[in-house]
Amino acid sequence: MITIILSHPWHGSFNKALLDATIAGITAQQKEYTIIDLYKDGFNPVMTEGELALFAKGESTDPLVKKYHDILKRSTELVLLFPIWWSFPPAMLKGFFDKVFLPHFAYEEGKLGLLTGLLPNIEKATVVTTAGAPKWYLRFFCGNPVAGTVRRVLVSIGVKKFQWLHCGNVKSTSPKQRQKLLRRLELSNY
Repeated sequence: MITIILSHPWHGSFNKALLDATIAGITAQQKEYTIIDLYKDGFNPVMTEGELALFAKGESTDPLVKKYHDILKRSTELVLLFPIWWSFPPAMLKGFFDKVFLPHFAYEEGKLGLLTGLLPNIEKATVVTTAGAPKWYLRFFCGNPVAGTVRRVLVSIGVKKFQWLHCGNVKSTSPKQRQKLLRRLELSNY
């Protein structure tokens, strides 16, 4: 099953169009999918003191964490859709990583702090982003927020294959440029 994780608060955004194109592509291939819409779900990305006390045990009091765990256990692929704001993924997505990718569920920590991923069922991830900056700028001047951060998290939980699709200069892209990315998502091999 393909799990799409959407981290954008406004369903009138280009990110929603990217979601629709992704769904169209998956549907055309007659594959099963589910959507985790962090904002619509009302996910709270802030880890509370009580949740932190349970963290080392790999436990949580948040019912959405349990729901997301059940989904991730059945997932073979992830598609993450989000904007890049101030050179970072949204805090909502970072909170998802912190609260959902728990030890003993998503990874085990070994010697020297090296992590072993516990979700090898998730074979690949496609990260689709939008930003005011082009991809080269994010890579070389902003610390590479996707390949340097998001990819590292995904590798740590056991994901082996990774691709990053980006729509930079999103405010000034032409309809033709946007259509090109939407079409690429529709034709992607999920």
